Amino acid sequence: MAQHCVNELMKIAIPKERWADEARVAASPDTVKKFVSLGCEVVIEESAGKSSSISDAAFTKAGAIINKGIESVIGDADIVLRVQRPMGEQDGDINEIEMMKTGAILIGNLSALSSLEPVKAYARKGLTVFALELLPRIGRAQSMDVLSSQSNLAGYKAVLDATNEFTRALPMMMTAAGTIPPAKLIVLGAGVAGLQAIATARRLGAIVTAYDVRPAVKEQVESLGAKFIEVDSNAIKDAENRDGYATEMSSDYQEKQREVLQKALKKNDIVICTALIPGRPAPLLIPEDVVEGMREGSVIVDLAVEQGGNCILSELGKTVEKHGVTVIGHANVPSRLAADATSLYAKNLLHFLSLIIDVEKGSISIDWKDEIIQGCTVVRGGEIVNAALGDTIKTAKAS
Repeated sequence: MAQHCVNELMKIAIPKERWADEARVAASPDTVKKFVSLGCEVVIEESAGKSSSISDAAFTKAGAIINKGIESVIGDADIVLRVQRPMGEQDGDINEIEMMKTGAILIGNLSALSSLEPVKAYARKGLTVFALELLPRIGRAQSMDVLSSQSNLAGYKAVLDATNEFTRALPMMMTAAGTIPPAKLIVLGAGVAGLQAIATARRLGAIVTAYDVRPAVKEQVESLGAKFIEVDSNAIKDAENRDGYATEMSSDYQEKQREVLQKALKKNDIVICTALIPGRPAPLLIPEDVVEGMREGSVIVDLAVEQGGNCILSELGKTVEKHGVTVIGHANVPSRLAADATSLYAKNLLHFLSLIIDVEKGSISIDWKDEIIQGCTVVRGGEIVNAALGDTIKTAKAS
């Protein structure tokens, strides 16, 4: 006999994503089946999965109800699952936040630290909001880690994007006409995206080096067959925070970093930029004079472009050529692999919901003392509660 969420009518809503360059959706047929088996009603907006190669028929076969029009989907939903944050009054003609009912639960990758006005709107509406980009980096949270699942795909795609623009082959090729030397590729930032970029480039035959301020990643980089670049081993003790993310380094370190990277970049053909600092602009690692010193025909892929970019010449959503170097700044790179990105993201959401749905009792049951819940709760019952927002937002009534 199926277990139930609160009651037979508990409604999980999956609206179509409306932001530019977004092709993902917050559910897959597999996760819909699971929700339905728990006794939940799953309502999906018409054509929500089309860009992810999921038809309405596939969702219907899994047990979902397809509705036309976003308000009919989310207006009476108990839980709303999103890829990106819902649109508010400042975003255009559709105010998705106002369409949700008071007391609803909103879950997604909501960019809460950089989207403060929507956070205020969630509170005014009386929502309970979980921003999954704020999940703590602990073992229990790995299956829910949307940043890791999506960054992994971005790192892979970045190398393919680079090879598409690069006018030479990556591996060494020995032919009767002569030998083609292997391409040299450097990865800046050895987090999830960076490590996958290293692995992909190595599989394609490139010679790979990598740089990161965090000493802990050196072993991981070298285990993938790449050479790790160190700037100043004495200055990296505080290079990462307790969650394992990179921190902003001192001006002295940044000057040494510039000198070391300038030399390294001149020797490489392809640069994959992935360096990010949570809640802050991306660190500038490639100024214009460094690009000028790179080889003609080199390629830079800047995965950090949405947070300002690691390269000063990268432009969001554009591929440009400057000083003989092609600089790629695609927006929302995981969405460019929408089918796989959706599959992984939907599973992340399913695992997170396992924390708040008690299948034994058939009810929503949230342990507000749970480290995972505390880390990603932004708004609770209309009150802004996340400490990461600091003093920027004080109350739901803030204008």
